Amino acid sequence: MAATPTQADSSTADTMVGGGHHYCIIADGGRQYRVSEGQELEVDFRPVEAGSELVLDKVLAVSKDGKMHLGAPLVDGAVVKAEVIGLVQGEKIYVQKFRRRKNYRRRTGHRAVATKIRISEIPAAG
Repeated sequence: MAATPTQADSSTADTMVGGGHHYCIIADGGRQYRVSEGQELEVDFRPVEAGSELVLDKVLAVSKDGKMHLGAPLVDGAVVKAEVIGLVQGEKIYVQKFRRRKNYRRRTGHRAVATKIRISEIPAAG
């Protein structure tokens, strides 16, 4: 029986999946991101200058033209290159503490800083 695009062949690391999009899955800061070339995203803060290049080397999977190459756990030699756009601040988050009947109220807040990047190059499927 032929494998349909939704079925995965567990006998090999390269499997056919639907679509001909070129993308990869990377791990950064304890999270996983599905990225493609030209995509902009926010990652955890890094002290880097705007316009510099950032290399993300934890590539978990690469897909191109329906071919999926999965790492175990990482794809050997695959790196994603990104251009740093700059620093951005997230929404303000308020933290409130309250003790009933004790006349105790505290309200503090913070804005997390993130680094905004644009994916410039992703590896070809192995």
